[in-house]
Amino acid sequence: MTTGQLKQLLTNARPLFDNVQWTHYRQLIKKGIEAGAYGTDQHGVPTLERCVRTGIVLLEKTGLKKASLLTALFDPMIQHGVIGLEDLDREFDEDTAGLMRGMYRVKELYSKHDSIADENFRKLLVSFAEDIRVIICLIADRYVLMLMLGDTEDTDYRLHVTEECRLLYTPMAHRLGLYAIKSELEDMAVKYEHRDVYNDIARQLNETKRAREAYIQSFIGPVRQRLEEAGLKFTIKGRTKSISSIWAKMKAQNTTIDHIYDLFAIRIILDSPQDKEKAQCWQVYSIVTDMYQPNPKRLRDWLSVPKSNGYESLHITVLGPENKWVEIQIRTRRMDDIAERGLAAHWSYKGIKSQGAADSVMAGIREILENSTSEDELRKDFAMDLYQEEIFVFTPNGDVRQLPKGATVLDFAFSIHSRLGLTCTGARVGGRAVRISHKLQSGDTVEVLTSDKQVPKRDWLSMVVTSRARMRIRQGLNEIQNREAQAGRELLQRRFKNRKIEVTESDMSHLIQKMGFKAQTPFFHALMEEEITVDDVLRAYDELKADNAPTGEVHHAEDFDLGKTFAESERRTAQDSDVLVISDLTGLEFRMAGCCHPIYGDNVVGFVSIQGGIRIHRADCPNIQRMKERYPYRIVRARWSGKSGSQYSITLNVVGQDDIGIVSNMTSVINKEPDTLLRSISIDSSGGLFQGHLTVLVSDLSSLNQLIKKIRQVKGVREVERTN
Repeated sequence: MTTGQLKQLLTNARPLFDNVQWTHYRQLIKKGIEAGAYGTDQHGVPTLERCVRTGIVLLEKTGLKKASLLTALFDPMIQHGVIGLEDLDREFDEDTAGLMRGMYRVKELYSKHDSIADENFRKLLVSFAEDIRVIICLIADRYVLMLMLGDTEDTDYRLHVTEECRLLYTPMAHRLGLYAIKSELEDMAVKYEHRDVYNDIARQLNETKRAREAYIQSFIGPVRQRLEEAGLKFTIKGRTKSISSIWAKMKAQNTTIDHIYDLFAIRIILDSPQDKEKAQCWQVYSIVTDMYQPNPKRLRDWLSVPKSNGYESLHITVLGPENKWVEIQIRTRRMDDIAERGLAAHWSYKGIKSQGAADSVMAGIREILENSTSEDELRKDFAMDLYQEEIFVFTPNGDVRQLPKGATVLDFAFSIHSRLGLTCTGARVGGRAVRISHKLQSGDTVEVLTSDKQVPKRDWLSMVVTSRARMRIRQGLNEIQNREAQAGRELLQRRFKNRKIEVTESDMSHLIQKMGFKAQTPFFHALMEEEITVDDVLRAYDELKADNAPTGEVHHAEDFDLGKTFAESERRTAQDSDVLVISDLTGLEFRMAGCCHPIYGDNVVGFVSIQGGIRIHRADCPNIQRMKERYPYRIVRARWSGKSGSQYSITLNVVGQDDIGIVSNMTSVINKEPDTLLRSISIDSSGGLFQGHLTVLVSDLSSLNQLIKKIRQVKGVREVERTN
């Protein structure tokens, strides 16, 4: 930490406290330093510097004040127990103590899970989303950590934090209007994940810097003169677009930086009284477009109807000297403050903590965190309408609905109510009947048409561009599938009963697996959809029973010897199996369940089969969860007692960019891993992406996790997950 950073924090923070508070908090910090709470963490990051820089970011880039600053500064002392949770109300005011408890719980969960894909972590964030300051403090902390990881030698940790920011914190910063932080996070992500690209763009920008600055000045000069003649008070400046933005354009247009013409933008910031803001912005628009030819297709009016996160500005593109297109942003000082510091600045002008735009944004964030069931879904849902332009459409009553550009009738219907979306059959737009896939334009008046007979279809997912619509469609499809699956279950049960067949839950699990299904719901759904027939299932059942016909004595649960000691059970099991049943059951045969394929190191439990023996399942296996509900008395505890030298077959689902050599790079990684063997690989590609399955033999869970980690690091690979 530099002296300048500390001085910067003290200068910003001192006006927030009276003399007594200032002295008290300085003494507390000194106590924490002496107690070792502000040392270097396990990744080599200095904790005190991280706290100081986070405090500066909160004050300067977000507009938050006293409570958030104290939370950032004292969190390490709370984490290390120097200040107990029971002491917070004595040391701090009620508001600050509550915020500190929230941050403590988040940091505590990070230490245990450290994964945004973890369901418990997302649930915790949802609970804290009620106080938006917790989310902003998290974003500021992660932003500072990214800044500090630039020179770390722990590459894996840096890439992990970068992916986490790109997946969760950058989108949330965007939705909260923290554009300055969001832009820097995007640049750092490019720098850490694609350093060659970052360095190349930075070098080319530096080489053309002098010519670019000269052009900006030649453009600004005449504009400044005309604005001064009009009696306006203003600041005008040019800025080069971020490296991440330039790279995104290069990829979207499939071109080089030499052919990206809008590398910079001009910003005109007016010092206007609030009652004259819009009038003066439009006055500037009139002056500029009198001087330079505007492109009407590039006019963006966020003055009349601001963005959902409070952003207000007028964007125009004009043809400047040398026939170059120049983007101009026109806004007032208040609007610029909100544009840089987001909703927190919006509240400071409103004089409240949360209203309107803030409630809407946080409702959207909560909805995504609650309903995204996987990391891949979380990424898609946050990105759905993240960087698209917005349109404004009207209900028949004249209410305004704000949607991303490209939104359809379905998006509009779901924005009003889930039921309206699920039963939507079309709409009338301007009195004309249109389909549910019709793309809306700003100014459209939309009357949604519905039918009680309408149900959601899977192809609806490709028609919508908003995360809300996508999530509601998925929920509707799941509900339909569950209802049909229940009907399929009842149908099969009747046919089994007619044949006087008693089918256990364990038998059903084996039967479903034998027929190529991984879970019960898709199996019963396929039965109702006639993808498979009842006769097919009955034949498979007969084959299964024939394969598993006992060659000797059949054991039943009531015959198990419960009288022998646990020590005898342990000795017996340790000799015959990798698995030790922690129970008084003895003399049993163990088998690994085929539905979840447990391997050494997985958390496991046992299920007593009426055919004799115990089936070992992973503790998180969906089948074992259902068995616990129906047959809790047949669940036994289990743990691994030692390796047998066996290898386990595991299938990995891999998704990534369809680049030349990516498959050979993945197989090379697998072949280099000790005690790991690639058995099969299948790859399908479409639209520049590939999805495939790798079947590998591994010795234990640790080897599997290490393999997954290394495959994820292969350039172009986006996701790797265990499928069984």
